Amino acid sequence: MSRKKWTPLDNETDDSDRKPHLVTYHLKSQNEEKRSEEQQRQRQHNSVSSILSPLVRPNASEVTFKSMRFLIMYRPTDESLKNFIQELQKRKVKDVVRVCEPTYKIDQLANCGITVHDWQFDDGSPPPPQVVENWFNLLRNRFKSEPDCCVAIHCVAGLGRAPVLVALALIELGMKYEDAVELIREKRRGAINAKQLSYLASYRPKSRLKFKSNQNKCFIQ
Repeated sequence: MSRKKWTPLDNETDDSDRKPHLVTYHLKSQNEEKRSEEQQRQRQHNSVSSILSPLVRPNASEVTFKSMRFLIMYRPTDESLKNFIQELQKRKVKDVVRVCEPTYKIDQLANCGITVHDWQFDDGSPPPPQVVENWFNLLRNRFKSEPDCCVAIHCVAGLGRAPVLVALALIELGMKYEDAVELIREKRRGAINAKQLSYLASYRPKSRLKFKSNQNKCFIQ
């Protein structure tokens, strides 16, 4: 008795046709699972980072030399702005220099008599000449009119752009660049990267923080 040969219908395929499709679907499913797991890990990482970041960042660090006081800080958020302002008021801060991207509203600071100066420049880089000039002009004018005040400055974490400008001021006030960097790093561990350090090493002071007091006596403040 002869067996009838089975012939697949038009809408059917034999096993050899189905296997590649099954393998393709299986690989696609694996890739989707991997992407899903990666996205979940990234969300968990971001969640943990958002909680830990304020805890691991250094607190506000006051740097004083001769008659000038500087307050190096990290960037606040709208939610933490109240505590940020309280810290500024406690130190008699009238000016905040923001050298990073603006991410918080400044209305509350203005209402408290605090001026925000936006002088943003690239992260990890030395400050451009115009920012340096603006910085020294602010320091001369502010400390001449209010010698007991403090000038605050912040970038994102308070470890790069802000410390570099404070270091420049210390150098102009007569401190060696090595001592300026050491002083800042004592208060903010890990501050100032190699590129910025090289910039400070080549910087030459030009008496930019010299001004006359009300008694017409010349001081390097």
